[in-house]
Amino acid sequence: DRQCLFPEPCKNLIVDHSDYLNLLREIRELPGIKKVFIRSGVRYDYLMLDKNENFFNELCKHHVSGQLKVAPEHVVERVLEKMGKPGRKVYDRFTKRFYEINRKINKEQYLVPYFISSHPGSDLSAAIELAEYLRDLGYNPEQVQDFYPTPGTLSTCMYYTGLDPRNMEPVYVPKTPKEKAMQRALLQFRRPQNYELVKEALKIAGREDLIGFGKNCLIRPRNMTRIFGDGKRTASTNSERFKGNAKNQRNTGANKGNENSGAIRNSKPEKGKALKNKDIRAGTNTKNQGNKYQNVNTPTTGRKVSVGKGLKGRKAKR
Repeated sequence: DRQCLFPEPCKNLIVDHSDYLNLLREIRELPGIKKVFIRSGVRYDYLMLDKNENFFNELCKHHVSGQLKVAPEHVVERVLEKMGKPGRKVYDRFTKRFYEINRKINKEQYLVPYFISSHPGSDLSAAIELAEYLRDLGYNPEQVQDFYPTPGTLSTCMYYTGLDPRNMEPVYVPKTPKEKAMQRALLQFRRPQNYELVKEALKIAGREDLIGFGKNCLIRPRNMTRIFGDGKRTASTNSERFKGNAKNQRNTGANKGNENSGAIRNSKPEKGKALKNKDIRAGTNTKNQGNKYQNVNTPTTGRKVSVGKGLKGRKAKR
């Protein structure tokens, strides 16, 4: 009925990383070994109990390849309690110290936190609170683990029974595919494909204050209602407005093109002025279109050129 680190560290627990640190040092000294990296597996709650920071310092200096994966799994206290994990304050202290050490050794390295959605005890409000934490952190998780039951764990017992076996109290368990999808989407609320799920979750939880253009909002509204002078309302999306503008531009361009082409067809050449070759080819003198020959002035020599339909050549008269 007791755990070494939860809810409080055991008073008999000896926190010591010396054996681990000595092993890493020996590996670094092996011939041909350039780097020894720790990708994940660091128990940050246990590390923060160690008053000797030698391991923490050498971890950042020699054994992080730029990113270190850690598993806070959640930040809401009632969910962490069901997980048997320490509170959020412990992870925040670890994060702060990690970046302090890296600044001291002049290295730019980052933490990659690992989170779980739909764990027993996590309802929509808890998922939203976690999403707000990610928003404030500026972190966009590429991967999110949706809880699945595994044999022999307290979490699995809670999942199937709806009870906490430690005290037999009821535990909320998200089981429907829709709610599990919404909780997962909230952790990746910035992805466009999750927009509708996130919007629905916020409405169900009564958190529509997170839909808007403010810096604290998770998503922006897509359907905008505009009020015109006559009092009429119209709802349109950004994509619809873009399509409308593009259509208007095409229509405007087509009208201008028709106007220009009509002006060319209907224009009469003034006497003594030269026309371009394309105007000659188009047959600009509509008055004489029925004639077999049309006499116009060429732009270079001023010679008269007879243009006839069906003729293979042109006859020039000086």
